[in-house]
Amino acid sequence: MADKKEKTFRFVIVGGGIAGVTCVEQLSSQMPSSAVALITAGPLIKAVTNYKQVSKTLEEFDVEERASSVLEEKFPNLTVIHSAVNSLNTHSHSLETTDGRVFGYEKLCICSGARPKLLTQDNPHVLGIRDTDSAQEFQKRLSKAKRIIVIGNGGIALELVFEVEGCEVIWAVKDKAIGNTFFDAGAAQFLIPSLDADRPERAAPCKRTRYTTEEPAPGASQTFTADRISRRHGSGTTESGSALGPDWHEGIALRGAEQASRRVSVEYQCEVEKIFTSEELLSSSQRAENGENWIHCSSFYSNSLPFSPPQAFSLLSVGSWPVYVQLTNGKTFGCEFVVSATGVVPNTEPFLHGNNFVLADDGGLQVDDHMMTSEPDVYAAGDVCTACWEHSPLWQQMRLWTQARQMGWYTGRCMAAQVLSEPIELDFCFELFSHITRFFNYKVVLLGKFNGQGLGPDQELLVRCTKGQEYVKVVLSRGRMVGAVLIGDTDLEETFENLILNQMDLTPYGEELLNPNIDIEDYFD
Repeated sequence: MADKKEKTFRFVIVGGGIAGVTCVEQLSSQMPSSAVALITAGPLIKAVTNYKQVSKTLEEFDVEERASSVLEEKFPNLTVIHSAVNSLNTHSHSLETTDGRVFGYEKLCICSGARPKLLTQDNPHVLGIRDTDSAQEFQKRLSKAKRIIVIGNGGIALELVFEVEGCEVIWAVKDKAIGNTFFDAGAAQFLIPSLDADRPERAAPCKRTRYTTEEPAPGASQTFTADRISRRHGSGTTESGSALGPDWHEGIALRGAEQASRRVSVEYQCEVEKIFTSEELLSSSQRAENGENWIHCSSFYSNSLPFSPPQAFSLLSVGSWPVYVQLTNGKTFGCEFVVSATGVVPNTEPFLHGNNFVLADDGGLQVDDHMMTSEPDVYAAGDVCTACWEHSPLWQQMRLWTQARQMGWYTGRCMAAQVLSEPIELDFCFELFSHITRFFNYKVVLLGKFNGQGLGPDQELLVRCTKGQEYVKVVLSRGRMVGAVLIGDTDLEETFENLILNQMDLTPYGEELLNPNIDIEDYFD
């Protein structure tokens, strides 16, 4: 790293996603006389809009892409540096960007997010969906597709399989039920019928600028991202754009090449064994004829027709696909392309080389209850970090938009407090896990240990289900509510949040707690 520092800032934040931008906003407003720098690879940043505090811990908001100049106009003490970070030297308190500039800092916050954990890095038929650019690429490919295969069981996969129309979807999940990250098998069974139902027309306009594959007109709102900019300059994976916002699919027409509405087939308890092209398949056929081993699978699917290996190659001319996926359950499917939605890994490069960061088991930068890493004057927030303090019994870290915003806001307060030598306590948002989202057109609220995380056998479940309307699950431990899953417009979230926080003994109420004929909100409020 060059010795010459172009400029030294009191605060430097790396990353233009929600965590980084929220941290910048907090610092710039709290410390208006201090020089703040935001280093981000592209011209657009992620901004929280339409923020609403639903209850003590529950919050709702939209995410919009905006030009970084909007931030600079709002905060005169802020400088936005458009480049990716090439290296960090914690000893000299300096960062070098990919364009060769060196910037010093007094306090640094790393908010570089996470990158997709792709099935394979170099297969053109495998697409990960993480940022706006990859969402546009997905839309473009989908428009010509008759069948795709989706691998994964997280939020992106759940949203995608429901939104895609005009294309057959083969959905491979490693678990016994869909949505294992967010809810149990009962909730999954409640949601499954929605895959076969016709999707209702959307009455409301899109919340954010419609994604487009066109370049913006002069003066228009820009929709290209850091990922596209970085590829133009030949940079690596660490410069990918910020993650998609909640309801990312709202602004995209996800329609394939078929007229049919939606066809989803779920393959449970399986993962990818092998991915290969039609050319490799034909090559395997020729080797098999020469006595060599052919890829073993109990049944092979082309145009949804099972047949044995000797027949497969005579039918390739009828149902040839660009790529084939062999699953661990023995089935093989052909498709136009594969969507890899198998989670993310913390994007810690290029901060590790030459430094002594302590990493958590999941690869994230370990942070304490003041969001500080193991390196002096270096903080981290959002998907790149792992909360390693002693958690509240009712909170757990999940790499979600709500936590990225909360961590960014709290980290900004912590950085300012240290500079001002003021004490600061762990924010209340870390007292109870809470999250609002939508899956399969249903409102979904998750509270506390909503899946009984870490409780073992010491839990009791109460469930109320009305087909097509609502699914309510309460998790009790020693008679006290510790978690809940609410699907549908139940209006129970604030009441249940209070019951979890108050730890009231609910033993006297038993199953009457979920009696639909009792107005529980009035009873406990």
